[in-house]
Amino acid sequence: MISRSIFLIAFLFVNLVSFAQAEVYELRTYYLKFGTSEKTLHEYFEQALIPALNRNGVEVVGVFEEADPTLPKKLYVLIPYKNMREFEQISGLLQEDESLQQAAASFWAISPDKFPYQRYETSLMLAESGFPNLQKPAEGSNFFELRTYQGYNEDALRRKLKMFNEEEFNIFKNINFPIVFFGKNIAGDQMPSLTYLLVTKDRKENGEAWQRFGTDSDWKRISGMKEYENTVSNIIQTYLRPLSFSQL
Repeated sequence: MISRSIFLIAFLFVNLVSFAQAEVYELRTYYLKFGTSEKTLHEYFEQALIPALNRNGVEVVGVFEEADPTLPKKLYVLIPYKNMREFEQISGLLQEDESLQQAAASFWAISPDKFPYQRYETSLMLAESGFPNLQKPAEGSNFFELRTYQGYNEDALRRKLKMFNEEEFNIFKNINFPIVFFGKNIAGDQMPSLTYLLVTKDRKENGEAWQRFGTDSDWKRISGMKEYENTVSNIIQTYLRPLSFSQL
């Protein structure tokens, strides 16, 4: 009984340490307001928010628009943090950042009827052991594919994460289909789920990469395994392009 308790404590400690050390990804989706100036939001990102995040330890920030725009138009902001502690600290640091307050003053002074977005939603993802760090795209690669896989329950998601950690990451690497980040969603409106971001040079290269994936022998092998049946109930796919000031 004592040895079992010690094992449980050790197991929980290892998992807590892993959780504290894993990269965290914040993905914001801004819903733009029709008839307002999108340019003011771009300027806020470029001249105020991103420099403040960089000053306070966030190395790169990605800002994207949809390659196939829908209404209302949306902008996506990806903020990677080194760990959960940094995520928790950044909010307070930004509130105390006088340079940010000065740079953002004109943006916050915009009247409600002219303010550029209706709202934004935030999702948080925790990096997995099989893909622990965000990877910056190669130069010239600027066609992104954001994918969210929903599981019909928590066990389905667990099995899909296992499938990625033990098999799929290697497939993506072997067929030269770069992943930018991968994470298990720990907060947001699409739970339970995982989210990852792929990048290629253009849409044609993206399609060719998926063809290679679909015909890969390892993919054919694992996709037929009973353990991985019914792991994904819905896939949300969005093609993105970086804005000129995006750091990804």
